[in-house]
This record gives sequence, C-alpha cells and structure tokens, in this order.
Amino acid sequence: MGDQLLEFSAPGPRLCNASLGGTDLSRSNYLFTSESVSEGHPDKICDRVSDEIVDAYLAIDPESRVACETLVTTNLVVLAGETRCSGEVSPARVEELARAAIKDIGYDQDNFHWEKSEVQVHLHPQSAHIAQGVDAAGNKDEGAGDQGIMFGYACTETDVLMPAPIHLSHKILEVMATKRKNGTLPGIGPDNKSQVTLQYENGKPVRATSIVVSSQHDEGLTQDDVRELVRPIVEDVLPDGWMCPEDEFYVNPTGKFVIGGPDGDAGLTGRKIIVDTYGGAAPHGGGAFSGKDPTKVDRSAAYAGRYCAKNIVAAGLADKCTIQLAYAIGVSKPLSVYIDTYGTGKVHEDEIAEKLQQIVDLSPRGIREHLGLNRPIYARTSAYGHFGRAPEDDGGFSWERTDIVDDLKAAFGAN
Repeated sequence: MGDQLLEFSAPGPRLCNASLGGTDLSRSNYLFTSESVSEGHPDKICDRVSDEIVDAYLAIDPESRVACETLVTTNLVVLAGETRCSGEVSPARVEELARAAIKDIGYDQDNFHWEKSEVQVHLHPQSAHIAQGVDAAGNKDEGAGDQGIMFGYACTETDVLMPAPIHLSHKILEVMATKRKNGTLPGIGPDNKSQVTLQYENGKPVRATSIVVSSQHDEGLTQDDVRELVRPIVEDVLPDGWMCPEDEFYVNPTGKFVIGGPDGDAGLTGRKIIVDTYGGAAPHGGGAFSGKDPTKVDRSAAYAGRYCAKNIVAAGLADKCTIQLAYAIGVSKPLSVYIDTYGTGKVHEDEIAEKLQQIVDLSPRGIREHLGLNRPIYARTSAYGHFGRAPEDDGGFSWERTDIVDDLKAAFGAN
C-alpha cells in the first residue's frame, strides 16, 4: 500500500496516505488492485510441500513442532528446518510427500518432474531454547512460538467478507486449475498469475478496469490462443457487467510463457504473504504461514485475527474491521489487541476489543483450542488464499466460522 504515516486520533493510530503514494482506502472513489498466483507458481509449490510436512507431523502427534522451509529450482527440491514429534516422519516419507504434492500440482516437465527431480531433506530437532520458552511448565502456560504482530481483516465487499480484488483474483486461478486438471483447459500449464483492478465508487467495487492473466502454456499455443482459453473463465468469475474494456484485458503480456515453474524461476516458502491474506487491502505483520505448526503465532494468531474480524463484521458491528494482535516469545497472552473499524463501527472500537477478549481466549493455547488448529489441515491452505474459504467438516478453515456472532450481538444488546 505504499509508504504510510501514522495519524494519531481517538481511539488510536490510524493508517493514512503518505505523500509518496499509496491507496487511501478512506476515499470513496478510487482504483485498487490485487494479485493471486496459482498452486503451480514456484513459491506456492514450496508452500504446499512445507504444509504437507506440517500435516504429516500433526497426524502423528497433535503437539508436534514444525518449522519447514522448501526451495525449488530446476529439477531440485530442498527441505530444511526444525521439528519435534513423539513419533517419526522419516526422510524417505518426507521425500515421498514432496513428490506426491508436486505430482498433484501437475509437474511432469523435463526440467521439473515430480518423479525425476532430486529431493534433499535437511530437517533437524527443534532448539531446546525455543522449546523451553514455548512449552507449558509448572505454573507457566504455553507461550507464543515467536514474537511479532499479526493482523486480521474483514469487510462487506463480498459474501465471504473479503476484499473483492483478491477474492476475484483467486477465483480466476482456482477455476483455471480445476479445468486444467479435468482436461477442459488444454495446453495450459500449472504456473499462472492473475491480477484484478477494480473501480470503487462511494467505497464499493462496481467494475473491473483491467485484468491481467499470465499463463504457462504448451509450445504450440499462441498468445491469442491462450487469451481465448482464459477469457470465458474471467467473464464467468466476474459479476455480470464487470468485465474490463478489451484493451485493458492483458493475457501473457510478454507474448510467450512456455518455460515456467521452478525451471523458469526458483521458489521459496513464505514469499507470497499478501497473496495469502488480503491482497494489500489490509496491513500484514510480515510473518508467513506455510510450514509452521499452530504454536507459531505468525500462523495461528493471523487466523484468530481473521476469525474475530469476520465475526465482528458478520454481527453487524462494523462494515470493515482490522484487528492487530501482538505477542512475545514464551509469553502466554497477547501484549495488545487493537481494532480499527474505519469509521463504520456501530460501537466504539475499545468496547469491541474489551468484549471480544471476554468471548475469545486470544492466548496461543486459547487460539489453538478454540479453532481446533492441532490437526493436519494445512496443505489445503497453501494456494488460493488462507481466508475467504468455506469451513470444512474436519476442521479445515475453522477460522472462517461465524459462530460467535450471537455472542457479540448479545454483548452489545443487539438483536
């Protein structure tokens, strides 16, 4: 969102636009853009592999500790990090999971192949010094797995209470992936990107002003071929009448995109944090999610922030809500809870923060237990956003539930 300054006014600091640029979301008429990347993007391959390892450990021991990073490049996959578990996930099993993930994504290319690529596993035991700070002991409750700040956000722009630009960007790529895998999008590869720019009028999105889709494709397809394959998907995802002008519909702007995936660009876990969250429409604390077990508040507290913000908006207490949570490693409570409703709140932000903490335990343990996070539910989060998804019966995307709406309404005497 560009350079920002802090403008201090009751009840607390609010973000405002700096003179060097950026988008001021308090304005009523503006353009705003968000991007998404597909599951076959090199960085997203890494997120998927890392989260497969998290799930493998949690399936054996719900109290496992995992911090797994993945790197991919031409026919090479490298995993490194720290783990702790009452059972064992062998290096052979880690390699097997990595290959299976890459196969599912769709990579069987000469220079990046699920079966032929080299896989190196460099996982080692978690530091005892980290463990002693995080684990519960004696009268000390479990502490946060690291220090840091995390943000949650929700707004009324879409039915899933997500900003429209990132929501639509994700949907374009999700549909492309589904069609690619079922054979109805011939010649399209797994490495894709989308970007959606929307016109806002009176603070509401009303149409797309430009769409960008970059799609890996077979050698035999031309730029026009790819354009005509992608066009109906974009038109179907956008609301009626929202399609951008023809001269603002960009498909493979460089003209050709045959060499893609890790052969075209190396990938790393955790490099798509804005894609993972709100597409730049809300602040981000800086920590990545994938590859981390839920004692790491980078992940769990960001999920809790989204859960709380979504329930606040769903309860009708505000049309837009940002929540910031802050933690210190080894400390079993949030250091601060800050809420901003951007002038849309029906009650004061400080009151919302106070009542919220009476309803939801925002300690690291409280978050994990309330949202049921000690389960193997993370590989599915690794592409198309961690937020705006449907809660699943096995506990997946539990942070998307709106099950404290009635409690919040009751706390403020609302019907």
